[in-house]
Amino acid sequence: MQYLRERKLDALIRSLTQPVLGICLGQQLLCSYSEEDNTFCIGIFQQKVKKFEPRLKVPHMGWNAIRNLRGPLFSPELENQYVYFVHSYYVETCEYTAATTDYIVPFSAAMHYRNFYTTQFHPEKSGSVGEIILKNFLQNT
Repeated sequence: MQYLRERKLDALIRSLTQPVLGICLGQQLLCSYSEEDNTFCIGIFQQKVKKFEPRLKVPHMGWNAIRNLRGPLFSPELENQYVYFVHSYYVETCEYTAATTDYIVPFSAAMHYRNFYTTQFHPEKSGSVGEIILKNFLQNT
């Protein structure tokens, strides 16, 4: 029964037409699969969420610059600005990537597909840069 409820919720989320912003775990849940407990996710983004290899400290906690910005969340002055991350899993860069950063490997710091927008970082903890991103989401989507 629980499985059926979860699948109905997944279908409901996939059918949304209003702008949706997934933050941190929200980005991962909108992908198709996560290595975390071998979990099938909602599937907006046909991407696999991978666990960082522990060559550096995991979880990754700290400030990283975002680059290669595209889409309505990002205005030009945000290129190479720093945002706050705290996570152990990531999505490789792909066709949906709207911003990139590097920690152990390059990865999708943000993604966009149709009305779905995500950030792996926390805009609400990223000071004035995060404030601009959240305003852009509210005003431009």
